Amino acid sequence: MAKTSMIQREKHREKTVKKYAVKRAKLKQQIHDPKLSAEERAVAVESLQKLPRDASPSRLRERCAITGRPRGTYHKFGLARTKLREATMRGDIPGLRKSSW
Repeated sequence: MAKTSMIQREKHREKTVKKYAVKRAKLKQQIHDPKLSAEERAVAVESLQKLPRDASPSRLRERCAITGRPRGTYHKFGLARTKLREATMRGDIPGLRKSSW
């Protein structure tokens, strides 16, 4: 089980990313727009840098929905490998089963 503070920090980052998503997209569009002058682009870059660091989606971490484990998480199921195996053995995930050959 992950520390509660780490899980809460991740939730806070998710809220921050959602809050600034539109503003970041607009600024990035301005930066890549060839019609704008160099000064206008520089202003857009500067204002993008002034946004909170946690507003960047690359700072998010995929975590297990049950335990909060940051590593060994399957994106398709949102579970860590251990919890995915337990759910598979119980038959909670339709169509998924332990392989044997």
